[in-house]
Amino acid sequence: MVTFGGKHFTSGDYAMPMDREYADANPSPANKSTNDVGVGIGDIGDSIGLGPIPNIQAIAAKMRSGVKTAELVFMGAGKGSGQAHTPEYYGKLQRQALREIQKSNEMNFTTHATVGVMGLAGMDQQGNFSKQNQEMAVNEIKRAIDFAADVAQGGPVVVHTGEFQRPLVDAEWNEDNQFKMYEDEENRASYRVVDTRTGRLIEEARKNRKVSRPVWNTVDGGNEYTDFDGNKKVASSQYDQNGRLIYLDYFGQRINDESRVPKYNAEDGKFEVRQMGWEDLEKEAKQMTLSAKEKWKDWKSGKISDEEFKKSNWVRFEEVDDEKEISVKPEEAYIIASLETSAATARGYAYYYGGSFDEHLKDKEKLKKAYDFYEKIEKETDPEEQWRLKREARSKYGDLIPEDAKFPTEILKDHMRENERSIRYSQESSASQWAQAEESMETIRNVQSAETYALKEAYDAYARAGLTAMKQSQRLEKEGKLKNPVSVAMENLFPESFGSHPDELINLVEGGRKRMAEMLESQGVREEEAVRRAKDHITATFDTGHLNMWRKYWQGDPHKTIEQNDEDFNGWMLKKVERLAEKGVVSHLHLVDNFGYQDDHLAPGEGNTPVKKIVEIFKKHGFKGEMIVEPGSDYSTDVSGFHSIMKTWKLFGSSVYGASGAAPKKSWGNVQYGFFGQNQPAYFTFGGYSPSEDWTLWSGVPLE
Repeated sequence: MVTFGGKHFTSGDYAMPMDREYADANPSPANKSTNDVGVGIGDIGDSIGLGPIPNIQAIAAKMRSGVKTAELVFMGAGKGSGQAHTPEYYGKLQRQALREIQKSNEMNFTTHATVGVMGLAGMDQQGNFSKQNQEMAVNEIKRAIDFAADVAQGGPVVVHTGEFQRPLVDAEWNEDNQFKMYEDEENRASYRVVDTRTGRLIEEARKNRKVSRPVWNTVDGGNEYTDFDGNKKVASSQYDQNGRLIYLDYFGQRINDESRVPKYNAEDGKFEVRQMGWEDLEKEAKQMTLSAKEKWKDWKSGKISDEEFKKSNWVRFEEVDDEKEISVKPEEAYIIASLETSAATARGYAYYYGGSFDEHLKDKEKLKKAYDFYEKIEKETDPEEQWRLKREARSKYGDLIPEDAKFPTEILKDHMRENERSIRYSQESSASQWAQAEESMETIRNVQSAETYALKEAYDAYARAGLTAMKQSQRLEKEGKLKNPVSVAMENLFPESFGSHPDELINLVEGGRKRMAEMLESQGVREEEAVRRAKDHITATFDTGHLNMWRKYWQGDPHKTIEQNDEDFNGWMLKKVERLAEKGVVSHLHLVDNFGYQDDHLAPGEGNTPVKKIVEIFKKHGFKGEMIVEPGSDYSTDVSGFHSIMKTWKLFGSSVYGASGAAPKKSWGNVQYGFFGQNQPAYFTFGGYSPSEDWTLWSGVPLE
């Protein structure tokens, strides 16, 4: 018995069509329409996890369940295993078998690169960004692209985003603090800062942790100072007309930011120090941004040389094309403040240790002369008269030679050894402190927020993957095998990582496309063509369930009911979906549901995700890509994962949405059991539909 349109039918009530077209608009098993949304049950695909699905025959059986699109999902990375397949786990014969299955069943494949990759910025578990990690991830994507070209002959290759972890409270898209990851996040959030030379994490800047630093010597409003050109001026405030602080040396002369000196309190005999909170660091970051822009403009205009710019704190903006792109973040100011203090401490010790170095050298020369003189005297003096040498030595060299029973040369040797130790100590200590100070300054030149660094790395990596997808597409097109362009389809992942918010997903796609276009233009491709190719080969996958997981961080109105706040969240969610659809970056959909907490992969309609409305928005804007259901919980809580597909059909209004169960055995008495949801071929076929089993391929596809 099968349910159609709310009615129950047995095998005698209808003739089941034996194809996959579902073309009839009437409420029957052949009904394709999902009515109000305008997609058919043949448009809704299924995902197949390769690993849990053990072999080609199992894949074939799963595909015979009644879907026309299957997404092949690789569960492994690196070297494949039985439970975690990788693209290269499938050799030529297996790939040929998959192509045969696809062709004979008139199906389409899409590809999901390994679920083990979480973005292409190269971040490791410690928060460092490694080129090696990045290259490993890019290679995982490339091998999936090669597989997609070989087996699916085109289409999207889904890639998880998740470039780095970031707070929610200060994000540009977090309007009116709609989202918060935890209580008091606005005061306890932390931001990572890395060294651009290595991608290594320098430190986490925490909003609730203050940093101590000197109070810099600046002009006071109403006081006179000398400007950079030697002109006398009276300050109206601490800031000049450009909003920059006016730093002074101890003689009232204006100096640049990098040469600023601490303020000295003559009454206490101390240099002033204070603790800086996050608001202070935001102000400091603004000053640093102004300084960086001015230095950059001076360099661009030729006012300062390349060498001088490279020695400045802002050399990391060397590749910037527009001063609007120059920005110093508070977390960068936090680390720079700490490093400047370290550099100042090192310089202080360097001066201290090096201050007596000249005196030690003079003593060395003096001792050497004394030694040479007395060595000669001692050799020429009669042993009985050598006692007189002590008196002469003290008269000539004073305290360097004390009254002692030793000969002058012996005493001088002791002093010379001590002098040599003093020279080395002063030399090594001072030199090492200068080196430490310079290392701190060099680190300052390479300080960058993890977000800025990671995004640049991610754009570059996605662009390189996009080039691989383009080349495979060109090969397939030349061979006449291309179905659709191979594209890298970035998937929004979990709220805790960058790339999950719709605005961030758009950022990644557009940034990757821009970088890929730049790479193509550098190879001689015209700008318009480069932009078009980048758009074809870098796209997005939108996962409905992943966006719904933002629900747990939604800061609802305490005066509203749960239902009202849920409705507000749905309104926000659909508004963001509308923007994604308008941008045209999404080429692929994952239809998944949950209750807003975890990614448990409920069937669409079984949680509180407005899946149907989301699809309606995309269709309204002309979406023509694949829609894939990713079964999860139904493998355990229902008869099979395929029931997720049937529940999706039901959600979208199809009259084909259920089956009474599996046929328990191969007997004519079981003809009435529905075939939908089975993972093996139908038991009963008639007439021209009955295949010959005399000749079959290993994949199970009959020869025709």
